[in-house]
Order: sequence, then structure tokens, then C-alpha cells
Amino acid sequence: MKVGFIGLGAMGQGMAKNLLAAGHELSIYNRTKEKAEALGAAGARVAETPAEAARGAEAVFSMLAEDSAVEKVVFAENGLLAGLARGAVHISSSTISVALSERLVAAHAAAGQGYVAAPVFGRPEAAAAKQLWVVAAGPRAEVDRVRPLLEAIGRGLRVVGEEPTAANVVKLAGNFVIASSIEAFGEAYAFARKQGVSPPDLQAVLMELFGGSAVLARYVELIASEAYEPAGFKVELGLKDMRLVLAAADASTTPMPLASLLRDNYLAATAQGRGDLDWSALGLFAAERAGLRGRR
Repeated sequence: MKVGFIGLGAMGQGMAKNLLAAGHELSIYNRTKEKAEALGAAGARVAETPAEAARGAEAVFSMLAEDSAVEKVVFAENGLLAGLARGAVHISSSTISVALSERLVAAHAAAGQGYVAAPVFGRPEAAAAKQLWVVAAGPRAEVDRVRPLLEAIGRGLRVVGEEPTAANVVKLAGNFVIASSIEAFGEAYAFARKQGVSPPDLQAVLMELFGGSAVLARYVELIASEAYEPAGFKVELGLKDMRLVLAAADASTTPMPLASLLRDNYLAATAQGRGDLDWSALGLFAAERAGLRGRR
């Protein structure tokens, strides 16, 4: 298929490479052009604007950090919306607000274009290794059209309905569970260390309990080793996601006290200048609250 790809950060690079490897014809755009040039050398066409990346494509991925970046790429004068042909599909893999997803549904419908929300679970190393879990939602015919693309970027695909916003809700819910688990693991390590139990001993038991989950096992390992740099997913993005969760919860009158705690912990870390650490650094902050410094 002729595919556009917009957003070549740590996640987008791996996803785009896997689309190329699957034999798709790729037109790419990134705000920082240098990040696009490596893929250009591998056979992708480097576009000057989002509209150019979308022009002539049957489907266009966007993989961007947050709502404002998506809004600029889609709605700008030379944006994705302007370049995408009638009948072509925008695949949004960004973790965005439910409200923005609703706006994208309406905008693409008015332009005669398709829209499928397809956020992903996984860190940059999973994106590079085609190990992402993809959650998709949208009209059945549109999801079926782009299914080969979604299967090319991950090891699993789950379709959760015909309303695109359903996928965004599931993604936010999943990130909330992951962040909650990180906080729990961090507090557990701090508790065990204060009682004289070494992190490797606790890690061995936690891996036996949660090793069946690749996601949870990874955070057990990161917190035990205090491997918070370089970040695969930053504290500041964890803050963004907890804010999105709480905004959607507020709109649906859903109390989420744990999400408020996570938001405040990420906010405190960001205020302290630690927004660039991996979001698993909740483990570090739990240790510090317990009066612990560094490994023991």
C-alpha cells in the first residue's frame, strides 16, 4: 500500500521501519528533518510537509507526543487533513485525549476521509522489534482496509469497536494500569529495602509472580536496577497521560483517586526538573520519600 507516516520519534522510527520491511511504499514527514533522512536512505520518500506526506497515500499514520502536536499536523494549512484524499484513512497511533479524537472523527468525516484510532502499547525497543500491541477502533470497513498495516507494526491487534474513541479510552485505561503498577512496585521496593531485603531478592520473587506479563516484568526490572535513563517513556509524558485520564474521567463523572495521586507524583517530579527521566522513576521517588538514596 501507499502509506504516509508523520512523526518519527523513538516510537515512530521503529513503526515506519517495519512498514518498509513489510513492503509498503512510504512517504514520511518529521518536524526535525534529520530524523527522516535515515529512513529516506532506506527507501522512504521524505516529504516537506504533512500534506505532502499524505498526498496520494491510501492511509497515513500519525505518531506524535501529545494533543497540540497532533492538532498542528492535522489542521495546519499544509496539514494532513488538507493533503489526504477523499476515501483515504488517517490512522492515529498517538496517545491523545478522547475530546481530540472526537474532533478528528468529525473533521475527517466532513472531508470524506476515513479515521481509525490505533494507539499502541510498548516501548521504543518493542516498536523496533515489531512487538507492539495495537488497539484499534473505527468503522469495520476502514479497519479492515488498514489491517495489513496494523499487523505490520506489532505482534498483536485487538479491535475494540466501531467508534474510534473506544481505542483512545482503552489506551488511557491501559496506561493508567501500567502507571499504577509502577507506583506499587516502587513502593514495594522501598518497603522491602527499609526492612533489609535487597532489591535483587524482591525482584526474583516479583518476576516469578508477574514475569508472565512482558510489560510488568520490564518495570520490575527497571525499578530494581534503577535504570531511569535514558527514558523510553518520559515522566513528562506520564504526567500528560494522567491528565488525559482525569479529564476523560471528569467528563464521564468517574472518580479515579489513584489517577489523581499518580498525576501529583508525576507533577512533583516535573516541577523538580526530572521530567526527562523514564516514567518508571516513580520507583525512585518512592525510595526518596522513604529516606533511601541509591542502591543498597
